[in-house]
Amino acid sequence: MRTLSRAMVSLCLNSLPLQPSSYPQKLTETSLSSSSFSNGSIGTALKPIVVSGNPPTFVSAPARRIVAVGDLHGDLDQARCALEMAGVLSSDGEDIWMGGDAVLIQLGDVLDRGDDEIAILSLLRSLDIQAKAKGGAVFQVNGNHETMNVEGDFRYVESGAFDECADFLEYLNECEYDWDEAFVGWCSVSRRWKDERKMSKHNWGPWNLVKQQKGVIARSVLFSPGGPLACELARHAVVLQVNDWIFCHGGLLPHHVAYGIERMNVEVCHWMRGLIDEDSSPHMPFIATKGYDSVVWNRLYSRDVLELEDYQINQAKETLQAVGAKAMVVGHTPQYSGANCEYNCSIWRIDVGMSSGVLNSRPEVLEIRDDKARIEKVNNQFDL
Repeated sequence: MRTLSRAMVSLCLNSLPLQPSSYPQKLTETSLSSSSFSNGSIGTALKPIVVSGNPPTFVSAPARRIVAVGDLHGDLDQARCALEMAGVLSSDGEDIWMGGDAVLIQLGDVLDRGDDEIAILSLLRSLDIQAKAKGGAVFQVNGNHETMNVEGDFRYVESGAFDECADFLEYLNECEYDWDEAFVGWCSVSRRWKDERKMSKHNWGPWNLVKQQKGVIARSVLFSPGGPLACELARHAVVLQVNDWIFCHGGLLPHHVAYGIERMNVEVCHWMRGLIDEDSSPHMPFIATKGYDSVVWNRLYSRDVLELEDYQINQAKETLQAVGAKAMVVGHTPQYSGANCEYNCSIWRIDVGMSSGVLNSRPEVLEIRDDKARIEKVNNQFDL
């Protein structure tokens, strides 16, 4: 059996080199057949989606329907339910992109509190590949639970998630360490691996201890800086601007903008890829990933504190003016009453705790069409 270190080396070699961060990338030349009907403009092809930054930081997506989905926390069934409700995923279990030229944005915290984290990451990557072929795209932003796992903080990892890591490494071995084949294909086979593991479950205590240790080691290999899943997460930003909307997990503040959105994204990306030594440069990813007011941890906009309302409004207004955006979409803090907007609808809060590991609430998503936003719920819509 090949060693884990060999797997890591080969996967890092297969990782795409970083392009110059300011180089605009044309994701797709949208054809008439793939785009003209979904937006009601028959005979007129849409302009292509153009991405600037690596990881993606600024996205121009002219005339696209935009769908944003909040925290998923390892619950594959609820993730599929949300995506089906949003009209971007087939309901036949085949995981087919149904969104046409739409843009899907997932706001982070795929990891922790659930068993099927890698399967969700795999599903989102598969949908991105399919979406690009239709003139659309899928983007993710990293949340605090992604950065925690890269840091080696596994406090919120479920036992089933450790098992999934061990299973995935075995599957990667079966795929002869072909990362794209294994990662993109994992969502379609993960259920079988999970069922087979349950059927072969041992009741002998020492064996279960060995299995747990195997899962912890596998997770460390996958998520440590430079590890294959850490490199996969490094493909995603912590702050993403699509047209004139900002998407981030916790919340963007004026001092983040002053520091530089693209600068933060690149620094976190390099850290996740193992390209910098965090101990020697502790402040590089700090403003984005650590501390109560960092981009992924900030809860200023997602909690209602009456005595802070004026401050919250001013911070939101100053931030959006600084980046030339009309509104910001955040996750991170479950909204017990459902997704909502505040501060004259300049902040949209869409984490509803849908994972069974959080609130197990009904999925809700945000749809932005023609620059107007509405919350989509099961058999219900909330327009503003």
